[in-house]
Amino acid sequence: MTTLVFGHKSPDTDSTGSPIIWAWYLSEIKGVPAKAVLLGEPNTEAAFMLKYWDLAKPEIIADVSANDTVVIVDTNNPAELPPSINDAKITTIIDHHMLVGGLKTKNPIDITIRPLACTATIMHDLIGTDMANAPKAIKGAMLSCILSDTLEFRSPTTTPHDRAIAESLAADLRVNITAFAAEMFAAKSDVSAFSDAELLRMDSKEYNVAGKELRISVLETTAPKVVLDRKASLMAAMETVAKEDGADQVLLFVVDILKEEATLLVPNDLVKQMAEASFGCTVTGDTVVLPGILSRKKQIIPALKL
Repeated sequence: MTTLVFGHKSPDTDSTGSPIIWAWYLSEIKGVPAKAVLLGEPNTEAAFMLKYWDLAKPEIIADVSANDTVVIVDTNNPAELPPSINDAKITTIIDHHMLVGGLKTKNPIDITIRPLACTATIMHDLIGTDMANAPKAIKGAMLSCILSDTLEFRSPTTTPHDRAIAESLAADLRVNITAFAAEMFAAKSDVSAFSDAELLRMDSKEYNVAGKELRISVLETTAPKVVLDRKASLMAAMETVAKEDGADQVLLFVVDILKEEATLLVPNDLVKQMAEASFGCTVTGDTVVLPGILSRKKQIIPALKL
């Protein structure tokens, strides 16, 4: 039986790279047949990572069954996982997000959740001395995941340990972090091929805040104007996406990686009230700039209120 390793829906770089890393470790080091799979198309930065390190894009799956043995990485939230996840045999969870609850396992499992910026950093620790046997592409995927999740160490989620691991990997791979991160972020910023609905779902997570079901979307970019020039059509698409996804509202934060600030689109009074209550700002138009806001996990989700 081959173990399936996957992260969350709308896979970003960490949810694309970490399954590949752990499937390699299980198969090649632990002797447990495993393969990485995805729960959707990888975003443009994740696709860049796969091409740069010559990694095959994992198969995309829609669901799992009671016959599947699975490892969950980069999430523990059932809303971000296949519909039948509780039917599968979950053996392991490796994550760096808050514990949500709702998963049910058939047996005791191995859970590692640590307050680090990236799942790949945790994996580096768990793999330990066996990292010496990791091929270049696995180390490259690990470096890519850490640089993505830390926004090249700009994000407040970054820990000294994340940075130390990334710098060690970069030295080993002879990669210039600044130059490589710039290429990654350029790839992430190229959203021209995506529809408004696809952009709103690309890097989004579902949360309930003050009784409201929210899809909270974040677009990290070095070219925010490209996204903000589409704000009228994006705001129009929010209503459709919310209705299709069973949400009360879509929130879109456009994160300017270089200026280290976020712009929140404000399509209606609900978002206006939430922005002012959550961030102490005054909203006068259909956008509001939030200086220093970079992290959904550490700065956006904990602050949201009505």
